[in-house]
Amino acid sequence: MKVQGLRWYIVFLIGLATVINYIDRSAINIMWPYIYHEFGISDVDNKSTLALITTFFMLAYAIGQTSTGKLMDAIGTRLGMAVSIAGWSISIALHSFAKSIFSFNIFRFFLGFFEAGNWPGATKSNAEWFPAKERAIAQGIFGAGASLGSVISAPIVAILFINFGWKATFIAIGCLGLLWLIPWLVINKGTPAKHPWLTDEEREHINSSQQQLDEREQAPALSWSALLSYRSTWGIILGRFFIDPVWWLFVTWLPTFLKEEFLFDIKQIGAFTWVPYLFAAIGSLLGGFYSSRLIKQGVNPEQARKKAITIGSVFMLAGLLAILFYLSSLRENPYLAMGLIGMTLFGFQFLIGNLQTLPSDYFDGKNVGTVSGLGGTAAVIGTLLTTWAVPVITQTSYVSFFVLGAALVPISWICVKFISSKKLN
Repeated sequence: MKVQGLRWYIVFLIGLATVINYIDRSAINIMWPYIYHEFGISDVDNKSTLALITTFFMLAYAIGQTSTGKLMDAIGTRLGMAVSIAGWSISIALHSFAKSIFSFNIFRFFLGFFEAGNWPGATKSNAEWFPAKERAIAQGIFGAGASLGSVISAPIVAILFINFGWKATFIAIGCLGLLWLIPWLVINKGTPAKHPWLTDEEREHINSSQQQLDEREQAPALSWSALLSYRSTWGIILGRFFIDPVWWLFVTWLPTFLKEEFLFDIKQIGAFTWVPYLFAAIGSLLGGFYSSRLIKQGVNPEQARKKAITIGSVFMLAGLLAILFYLSSLRENPYLAMGLIGMTLFGFQFLIGNLQTLPSDYFDGKNVGTVSGLGGTAAVIGTLLTTWAVPVITQTSYVSFFVLGAALVPISWICVKFISSKKLN
């Protein structure tokens, strides 16, 4: 049996896995403002406790990014993604059995470790299944899954929470990932070089503008120290270190911000918070199409990605500065607040797919997942620092919250733009 356009089925499943990934990770942030009293947490301590819970997740996420990057390179994306999503689905379901913040943190740690595999796995899979001119589109589809997961997580979690309580909510969303395994293992039977369903025409298309896939897989696997001798690796690492925390500022703290500043209940959280992530989903797709269009016009892939990263950075900075300008009046205009936050997240997703694609432009074979994992680990470290800063800087207002985000954007852009292409001595 031959299947036309098989690569699009593969990337669709990866995008669907990312949707599930973000539903799972977002659930605690959506429900936390309304359940922390059940764990004996006072109002004054609720943000620092959420920061602690997030820290356990992010520490494991940092370890998982690098570890699962190596795992994907070692056992392949088919089995690597299956291990990852099975692990995080079981971990999120176990949240329902938490009796204390300690047990909550343990389950959160395992969730973070396994969820991390989605990113190096997706980057490596896209490098295997798509030629360079289409990779940003594929990464954009995958990135749109993160935004779409955030779009639908708020209403889904709110509905489940209101009708069944927080424990049943964690179990229900845990089942989603286990169901995903069925089509993944059936459809993804191997790499393009070996997949029995792939047509000759599609295999030739995948191989266009790049080395043959079997040759790519035979490229020598470099050690971490060897990979760190390249400026390109450091451009990716530092770019992710500074830019990813801006996304996580909103993923982690947006429900709390809306509850504190707008006095939203969980129904209003579910009704409003999907809007910025819809902007983000559009940005993810447009960012991928934009750079891919440039490549088809003859622009070098690296330069095409960096042009897209520049545009995304401009949108992010404009959105954050506008929020600061209007912050005092946003309480009376939540629609304007959602629009400006949406502009910020649109810019992030416009650029992040291109930044995540750079490892497959710079490196071949068994090094793509590893470099992607190193960038992901750096992103987590940066996010941990901002996560612990938020409870301190938001005690009286959220001005510093948005100032922090606005400061990180140009720093990341400088790192990505200028740290690349040359090997360090």
